Amino acid sequence: MSVATKLKSSPTTVTEPRAILGPTGNRVRVSDEPKRKPEALKKPQRLKFPVSKSPQSVVQSNVSVDSSCSSDSSSSNSSVKTVSSRKTVKRIGVKPVKAKVAPTADEVVAEPSPVLSEPLKRCDWITSFSDPLYTSLHDKEWGVPVHDDWKLFELLVFSQALAELSWSTILNKRDIFRKLFDNFDPSSVAQFTEKKLLSLKVNGSLLLSEPKLRAVVENAKQMLKVQQEFGSFSSYCWGFVNHKPIRNGFRYVRQVPVKTPKAELISKDMMQRGFRCVGPTVVYSFMQVAGIVNDHLVTCFRYQECNANVKKDIKPEIERLTKDVENMRLSC
Repeated sequence: MSVATKLKSSPTTVTEPRAILGPTGNRVRVSDEPKRKPEALKKPQRLKFPVSKSPQSVVQSNVSVDSSCSSDSSSSNSSVKTVSSRKTVKRIGVKPVKAKVAPTADEVVAEPSPVLSEPLKRCDWITSFSDPLYTSLHDKEWGVPVHDDWKLFELLVFSQALAELSWSTILNKRDIFRKLFDNFDPSSVAQFTEKKLLSLKVNGSLLLSEPKLRAVVENAKQMLKVQQEFGSFSSYCWGFVNHKPIRNGFRYVRQVPVKTPKAELISKDMMQRGFRCVGPTVVYSFMQVAGIVNDHLVTCFRYQECNANVKKDIKPEIERLTKDVENMRLSC
């Protein structure tokens, strides 16, 4: 046999194809398949080529396998694209999505939530342990402008009594005070005799000392003189502030004074007129409770309420002052 014959017959004696890439991309040799265990056959299958095939056919088969793999991958990619395209369709709004709307009253019947009433914010010296009468004084009287002479006389006596008693004690015995001093009628108290004073000393020994009791009677006499001169004790007191209450607007208790220059001025004038036990501290306490000065803290609910009451009280007072002036002119 010649050498040429041997070279021509060599292509037909190929027993083993070239290595190819499997579906997973791993390089696999066909000759290793018989040596693998049966469990390995469960993995992705590899195509077997007969030995009689030429290398050209093997190349064509490889191309088909590669194309099939690419088709699989393209199909999987297309499926992914389809899913993502569906999501984008929903996002774009081609398929309408029902918006979330709050349920109406007809659809859902909600139970009304209980309204919790917050406690009123008062001045810091009023606490949950304060006497109810003292709290009531703060909420209804303290800082409210007063223009009635009998009421002013009562508040002046209470301000004098603060040197010996507390507000709680005074308010709890308020009815006894009113009974002893004839409802604080200045004209009636001014006529108290020495005998009446002695009876007050016995009956009111638990209330005021003898100097304070005598001061009350003497102050009632001086009030009558002031009424004759100014028309009323109210006109005299409110004249020091131009008939408008002073609004301090303090935020903290430590800012509230015990006395002021205005209180010292009023105290000096009253003592010159014959009033007794009317020092600057007593006078300023009287100004606070009579509403001549509004010393409620700005955080207290009564601060604005007392300011609102000023407009209501000023008009009647002005009308009364006008009438008093006209009566004085007619009498002259």
